[in-house]
Amino acid sequence: MSNIANTAAGAPAASRPMTREERKVIFASSLGTVFEWYDFYLYGSLAAIIASHFFAGVNDTTAFIFALMAFAAGFAVRPFGAIVFGRLGDMIGRKYTFLVTILIMGLSTAIVGVLPSYASIGIAAPIILIILRLLQGLALGGEYGGAATYVAEHAPHGKRGLYTAFIQTTATLGLFLSLLVIWICRQSFGMDAFKEWAWRVPFLVSLIMLAISVYIRMQLNESPAFKKMKEEGKQSKAPLTESFLRWPNLKVVLLSLFGGTAGQAVVWYTGQFYALFFLTKTLGVEPDKADILIAVSLAIATPFFIFFGALSDKIGRKKIIMAGCLIAAISYFPIFKALTHYANPALENAVATSPVKVIADPAKCAFQFDPIGKASFKQSCDIIKSALAKKGIPYSNEAAPAGTVASVSIGSVTLTSFEGEALGKDEFKAKSDEFTKGLNEALKTAGYPAKSDPAQMNTPMVILLLTILVIFVTMVYGPIAAWLVELFPTKIRYTSMSLPYHIGNGWFGGFLPTVAFAMVAATGDIYYGLWYPIAFALMTFVIGTLFAPETKDRDIYAND
Repeated sequence: MSNIANTAAGAPAASRPMTREERKVIFASSLGTVFEWYDFYLYGSLAAIIASHFFAGVNDTTAFIFALMAFAAGFAVRPFGAIVFGRLGDMIGRKYTFLVTILIMGLSTAIVGVLPSYASIGIAAPIILIILRLLQGLALGGEYGGAATYVAEHAPHGKRGLYTAFIQTTATLGLFLSLLVIWICRQSFGMDAFKEWAWRVPFLVSLIMLAISVYIRMQLNESPAFKKMKEEGKQSKAPLTESFLRWPNLKVVLLSLFGGTAGQAVVWYTGQFYALFFLTKTLGVEPDKADILIAVSLAIATPFFIFFGALSDKIGRKKIIMAGCLIAAISYFPIFKALTHYANPALENAVATSPVKVIADPAKCAFQFDPIGKASFKQSCDIIKSALAKKGIPYSNEAAPAGTVASVSIGSVTLTSFEGEALGKDEFKAKSDEFTKGLNEALKTAGYPAKSDPAQMNTPMVILLLTILVIFVTMVYGPIAAWLVELFPTKIRYTSMSLPYHIGNGWFGGFLPTVAFAMVAATGDIYYGLWYPIAFALMTFVIGTLFAPETKDRDIYAND
């Protein structure tokens, strides 16, 4: 067994400095994982543009939700990637398994950069796009568990929180890198060209990152814990069976999901992705400005991943993760309302002085969620709500008698919609344009801004609020890799920790933007989508506090 493995088994190593080999392991694993997250999050950062190229033929609200669904599709299959690659990682080794995952991720991303649009190849475009997203999700499902396990098994006892915290920074750094490359492309090519074709450039850049990542990972040695287990003939012959079909381990898997990763995931995606969607789609902040605001907050808060990871070596993982879930759940409503106040005060003022109300027969209001792009939302209520959602205008609902043609009240002005089911395409478009023109005039008169005004925005306060949201992320995410590694024995560690992590982050977290945006579009309350992360963060706090074990003092070799 190597010197690293020997030191990892004894507590005195915690006081020694990091060795050159350990630094190499952390750097190589983290850098490759940064590139992989960069690939994965490019799509989320460009969801609105991708919607216009690959999901044509539906209204803007439905197209954006459809694009978010394709984004979420990558998250949906992450648990399956965890099962496939987790099993391989426990049977053939950590190093080669997560080398394969980065090849799949990089090539899938590059193909998105050359994929023809809906206008060129029709329905085949979104189908291929979703297949590529599924491949990305499968690859990421195997990547994180491999990188976290690999680093943790190199770390000395008493420093696993610190060492694995570097891996925890990679998701945020990958998002930061994707935003930076997108911003550079927008500045270099101009916004019009970027929307038309230059949005593909960041996807093609991933080929360069892929080559660097593969080269670096080829230089690494296998994990000392895995090598020791292999030499002693203790490898699992059936890691899936041992992980998920034997109650003692399955119980830990379920606890780590509902008492850990589910809450961690919704805090993560609220603090980074939903915040970005909220700025651009609801508050009307220009994409360039929003990207810069998010990027600055990420740059300020990222060191806290290391801080909380190291702190968890001293006071425990559980306390920090549970505190992060609770504080986030309590503070989301005031923070997002403050974002509205400081990022778009004109919108806040308009809502207060001239509230918008949709008056309609509830039976005539559809839930405008059309994943296959075939539904037709032409009822009077749908026409109003679609127009308001597209503009990010908050509204309340008031029930009207059955059969009433829906109307919208904006301050003292009331506009009546129209029923469009029986109208031809041209007639419907003409009436829709006429209604939209009247709506725009009424909103403008009432003081509703078309976009956030940079001159009125309190930029330092917006950055502070966004930074606070990311600090919540660092609290729940910084210590969780070490916690997951310490919960499971070496022979099934890759498999056992990967599945709950990716169900939590892939399903609970990955579907957050889609579900939250649809909730807002349905109710008209721009803050209503926050109930989604609040509910799951509180669930994790309760279950984790009552039942989750503290693991910081466990010897990860002792249970093998």
